[in-house]
This record gives sequence, C-alpha cells and structure tokens, in this order.
Amino acid sequence: MLLITGITGHTGGYFLKELINNKYEGAIRCIVRNTSNTSSIDNSRLNIEKVVGDLDDPEFINRIMVGVHTVMHIYNIHHSPMIVQAAIENKINRAILVHTTGIYSKFKYASEGYKIIEGKISELIKNPKCPTSITILRPTMIYGDLCDRNMSKFIKMVDKLRIMPVINGGRSLIQPVNARDLGVALFTVLMSQKETTGKVYDLSGEKPIKMIDVFKIITKELNLKTIYISVPLSIGVSLARILKILTLGKIDSIERVQRMGEDRSYSHNNATIDFGYNPMSFEKGIKIEVQEYLKKNRN
Repeated sequence: MLLITGITGHTGGYFLKELINNKYEGAIRCIVRNTSNTSSIDNSRLNIEKVVGDLDDPEFINRIMVGVHTVMHIYNIHHSPMIVQAAIENKINRAILVHTTGIYSKFKYASEGYKIIEGKISELIKNPKCPTSITILRPTMIYGDLCDRNMSKFIKMVDKLRIMPVINGGRSLIQPVNARDLGVALFTVLMSQKETTGKVYDLSGEKPIKMIDVFKIITKELNLKTIYISVPLSIGVSLARILKILTLGKIDSIERVQRMGEDRSYSHNNATIDFGYNPMSFEKGIKIEVQEYLKKNRN
C-alpha cells in the first residue's frame, strides 16, 4: 500500500493527476483533514482509502502505517522526522520525502531548521539494519497556477503596479519549478525505486533566470507596460523592519526581502540522469499561470 500525505495540496494535486493518468493500480491511503476538499480523490477511480487525522499525533501516524509499503510525504517537511521514525518502527520499505532547496540559504532562519530536520533523519537511518530506505526531493520555488504562494503574488503585483521596486535591480537568479513537473517527478521517483533509493535530488526549473526577467516576462504576458526601479537591498530590509514594528510583528518579511538578494538556482542534473527529469521552460509555465489569472480577473 502507498501512503500519501498532502495529496489535497498544490503539489499533491499534480501528483494525484499523474497517478490517475498512469492508471496506478495499487492500494492508496491518503491522510486528509475534515476541512479538505477531497473531490479530486473521490472522482479519481483509484483504489484510495481516505483517513482523517492529525500528523502531529504520533499514535495516529503509527496506526496509519499498518499495511503500508511506501510513504510519499508531501505535506510538511517539519513532520518528516516523525514520519520516518514511524516508518522505521513499522518496517516500512521506503519513504519519499518532499523537502526544499531552502536548506541551502545563507540566512540562518531560512536554512537552519531544514538542516536540523535532515540531520535527525540521517541519525534515524544510519543503522545498517534500518528497514526503511529514504529518498529526499528538494524542489525550488514552486509555481504553476493561482494556488501557488510565489509567482501568483508576483503576477498580482505586476498587474497592479505601473512603477515597481525591484531589489538590487533584480539581478539575483532563481530557478522556479512548475508544480506539473513536480507531479511527474514524484510519480517517476515512486516507480523508480532501484535508481533513486538512498539519494537526494534538487528539483528545479529548466534553467536559472534573473528576477528582473521574471517580472518582464510576466509584464509581457499581461500585455502591460511597467517601469522597474532598482532598490538597494539595505533599503528594502529597512522598510521590512519598519513594517514589522508598525504591525507589532504580525508582518515579518525581513528575511524574505534579504533572500531576494541571494541567488537561488540549483542544478537538477542528477535527477535528469537517474530518472529522466525534464522540466518545462519558465516562459511556458508562467504563460499558463498568467492566462489563468487573466481568465479569473479580467472577464
């Protein structure tokens, strides 16, 4: 049996589509919440068992591991150690964990927690007799449709602002990955146990792109004219600190602004070599998302 967490989320939804498109025949157990929209699961025609529960509850996690062969953990990196611990205790054959390239950030808050989590997992599986093999997938900035929390915000900003500030002239590099490509990657890794067991993969977009070029491509797809003004990183950080003070800490975007000044591009060559990972271009992916935005907001 395949156990999946996060199947009703953004990336999980595209993974479900791949299971459907490839007519996955095995038994599936999905963890959902009472508030989850499970219509896609209900209409999938797959052999899916829905289980309502809380991933913060160790007893619940142990119960749902019964009869499971493989775990696909998409939901939240912070639950990974508990998931792996339960998998080991229940002698689960394999766990595939969706983590993040945020682990590479030079900023302590952005990366330290992720490093601690992966360190805990390394400790859990270091015993040669450990029954569970681990594969870790680290996506970059995920986009693809208006459900994402990244490009959708940029699209709205470009649509609303004719004059737009850009940190350090937008020279930093990013390499966003489309959620559709992630869905394909998750399914391919699931079906490629021999090639991917015990490995870690960065899953990025086709190639690096400057932030300013991201904005310009979005502007072109929106058929707008926008003036971009370079703002030094120091000023952007200062404004973020002022905003944090004014909102009594409710809005804290200091480190998010700081990260706008660092390159966030990572090679996916190992994924291409091992399981044929072949992501779409940013131009193609963002066009899909902008068209969805226009359809929703400019009827």
